[in-house]
Amino acid sequence: MSTNPFDVSDDTPVYVISVAAELSGLHPQTLRAYDRLGLVSPGRSAGRGRRYSLRDVVLLREVQRLSQEEGVNLSGIKQILELGAELERARRLLAEMTAEMAQLRAELESTRAVAARLAGLLRNRAAGAQLVPVRNLRSGAMPADPGPQQAPPATSSAAASSASTSNAPPSSATYEESS
Repeated sequence: MSTNPFDVSDDTPVYVISVAAELSGLHPQTLRAYDRLGLVSPGRSAGRGRRYSLRDVVLLREVQRLSQEEGVNLSGIKQILELGAELERARRLLAEMTAEMAQLRAELESTRAVAARLAGLLRNRAAGAQLVPVRNLRSGAMPADPGPQQAPPATSSAAASSASTSNAPPSSATYEESS
């Protein structure tokens, strides 16, 4: 809500019934009847007096036009207004869903790109390429250039099995294929 008292929207109920009647070209008693029928429902002040918004005044003019120019009875006008409101809600929902679909499509394309890159890495690894650390995720530091890759020294099977069962935390480095 705005803190500026002069900043009002089209939905802010500010007009008393006499002003709304003057702006819409209708008699105040007609506005009361439209309120009772549920055609136009104005806001209420603290003392329960009707307060009409600019949107209400436009709606009153539309009710008057449909009645006088188009010959639609008040029951028909009420249905027209309800269908118009339902159509507006459906349009808003469609716009929200369209935006959500666009976001989901972008996320899907991003996920596909990551999956394609991972599949490429796996193919290259299966073809004999080695993965080398690019950076350590825990420290964020880049590893020093290890120079040419050397085969690890041969170890006995007992040493290899004890190394595989150690309680050391798993590596959190990211890897890239070596060229």
